[in-house]
Amino acid sequence: MFLVDSHCHLNYKEFNNLDVFIERAFNHDVRTMLTIGTQRSDFEAVTRIAASHRDIYASIGVHPHEAEHHADLTVEELVHWSEHPKVIGLGETGLDYYYEHSPKAIQQQLFRIHIEAARKTGLPLIVHSRDADEDTVAILHEEYQKGAFKGLIHCFSSSKYLSDKSIEIGFLISISGIITFKKSDELRAIVKELPLSHLLVETDAPYLAPMPHRGKPNEPAFTRYTAQAIADIKNIQIEEVADKTSSNFFKLFSKAEPPVL
Repeated sequence: MFLVDSHCHLNYKEFNNLDVFIERAFNHDVRTMLTIGTQRSDFEAVTRIAASHRDIYASIGVHPHEAEHHADLTVEELVHWSEHPKVIGLGETGLDYYYEHSPKAIQQQLFRIHIEAARKTGLPLIVHSRDADEDTVAILHEEYQKGAFKGLIHCFSSSKYLSDKSIEIGFLISISGIITFKKSDELRAIVKELPLSHLLVETDAPYLAPMPHRGKPNEPAFTRYTAQAIADIKNIQIEEVADKTSSNFFKLFSKAEPPVL
């Protein structure tokens, strides 16, 4: 059995002693990690980390919080970075109306730029959506009609509407440690009905540490708690969750190679 942490931020200061965290992840059956770029200043760091470790990969993108500072981002720039052999995805991108650190119009503009880059490169789109379900679905479906692309909803903790409409266009749904929180009954009810064939697991480390580590910095080793929570909800074994979510990851992120066990 092995797990994939499909979304973490290994270039953040919490992981200065990265090799310790990687070893701990491996000891908890987490053998592959995807470290996520959220702004231009991340791009070199995440690709360097990925290039230095066989089973770590990188994505390149601009988080909606940072959209205003990247209004000049182009499809060509994303395509250029995607040529790196360890860059396997685009994002995280999307919409965040909860904080609205960047104007909605600029968030939407950059979201569409990432989608066009996903079409051109064939790389999956990593979508952040908070308090923006209607617009996220509208943009995804409108753009999909212009040409197919693949991707996932990252750190899903939203409505059944978002998950159902995303699955309609073949997207996967990535579940984080939020599923272990006491007040996440509605999320657990949605996940119970979601097909395992459309699920991934992630930490979003160093954020959103699962129970029983809530309030502490998160890390890839804690992916196991999320996988166990899904297993408990669906009344199956964690091995089945691990096998299927890992298989889903490598099918979606086809540029990545499974670990050598």
